[in-house]
Amino acid sequence: MKTFVTVGKSSSFSGAARELGISGSLVSRHVADLERQIGVRLVHRTARSVSLTESGKDYCAFAERILTEIDNKDDELVQARDVAEGTLSIICPKWIGTLELGDAIAAFAAAHPKIHIRFELGGMSDRTYDFLDRGYDVAFHTRDLRDSSVLLRKVTDLPFVLAASSVYLEKRGRPVEVADLAEHACLVHANDPVWRLGSGADSAHHKIQTPAMTANSYLVIQKLVAAGSGIGLIPRRPAMAELESGAIESVLPQLPPPNRALYAVHAPGGRTTERVRIFLDFMSKWFRNHSMAGGA
Repeated sequence: MKTFVTVGKSSSFSGAARELGISGSLVSRHVADLERQIGVRLVHRTARSVSLTESGKDYCAFAERILTEIDNKDDELVQARDVAEGTLSIICPKWIGTLELGDAIAAFAAAHPKIHIRFELGGMSDRTYDFLDRGYDVAFHTRDLRDSSVLLRKVTDLPFVLAASSVYLEKRGRPVEVADLAEHACLVHANDPVWRLGSGADSAHHKIQTPAMTANSYLVIQKLVAAGSGIGLIPRRPAMAELESGAIESVLPQLPPPNRALYAVHAPGGRTTERVRIFLDFMSKWFRNHSMAGGA
């Protein structure tokens, strides 16, 4: 259609070819293909000139309107991509969203009131790019993905701690080595049945055979730990106040659990909108500013 409109304006295949930067034969083929598709002659061809038929004049005006609408819509979408407003859809596993990520997103919403947040916890698919197909802009998780269909940004490290209340430890005793955990009430996250402790040559994995309690929320496990129900592997940041007050203590401190990286996944290349870029930059900065709460 664009080739045909250019021919109509220039009344010349060669002139249209120069303007479009393509060959004259390609211009002729485009027009012939269009005529064949519509089933109507659009152009009178002579050895010296090219002119539009009556149907060609009508179709040329129609095609020009369509092309103008397409250009306007393209400009509108580009401008929308480059403006920090509109809806931003985010999805993440429940256990991440109920931790400080929720605080970070609340801070972002307050700082950018023109961006409307849609934040969903849970319901994530095993397919890396599924969140894009479902209309989400960003997905958070702790898996290091290798998939060219998405872009991955590390936002922060999530420190964990193996902990128990002081009351529990005074009553049941303090484990000295990993094997001692078998004699204790272990509080386990449903998705985390094996505790990874230490690093390098000193690392150890402990599978809890008979948990005292299993939950699918780290906040619930943290509350159970604080209540003296047993030993649990929990995120450190939300528990810092209780750790600092001595209400709960680190268990097997010589084998600290490794950090878990928090990743943000989003669409690749030119599909990254300005609001997504601003959001990811804000998240990285927020966690850097709050890193002291995580303590080593």
